[in-house]
Amino acid sequence: MNSQIASASTDTLQVVTQPTAEMASSLFVTIMRSFSSWAVPVLIFVILILGWKAKVKVYETFIDGAKEGFNVAIKIIPYLVAILVAIGMFRASGAMDVFVALLSPLTNLIGMPAETLLVALMRPLSGSGALGIVTELMKSHGPDSFIGRLASTMWGSSDTTFYVVAVYFGSVGVRKVRHSIAAGLIGDAVGLIMAVLICRVVFA
Repeated sequence: MNSQIASASTDTLQVVTQPTAEMASSLFVTIMRSFSSWAVPVLIFVILILGWKAKVKVYETFIDGAKEGFNVAIKIIPYLVAILVAIGMFRASGAMDVFVALLSPLTNLIGMPAETLLVALMRPLSGSGALGIVTELMKSHGPDSFIGRLASTMWGSSDTTFYVVAVYFGSVGVRKVRHSIAAGLIGDAVGLIMAVLICRVVFA
């Protein structure tokens, strides 16, 4: 009799717990989608309000920044060519494939598919290179697949650390970057890990 009661209690607990977990996951997905849809418009609106409150000519300031950005783009072309050639040699030599083979056992521990590991390794080096890999994964697995969504989230959750250091620091003549690379790589690692964890909760 006691065993029957215990079995019934366990079944009841499972029935109650499963819908609750599904409801929590569905609510989290709804909140994240709503936040992502409104984040950029709200940010633009806040910038405009703050500029108006501070009596800053937002449009004129934006134009001045665009002009300055064009000049910076011209200055960084030599550094850009150098870093892209280095990245191309790194991929063509097969060194990237060796890194993937060595690190794949570690990524399996957090549930990262081996196909997306190349995105994580390329992203700190080259944004365009990582975007090319993401595009290939979407063509192979589909944009709505878990791998496609994870690769996109990983690309958006990290930055081109070595590209920034090589190009932008070099364009202004800064040679002692101190802890910039370490801080950037730590930020990339946190962003990539959180991308995997959140995608497994939302999309898996």
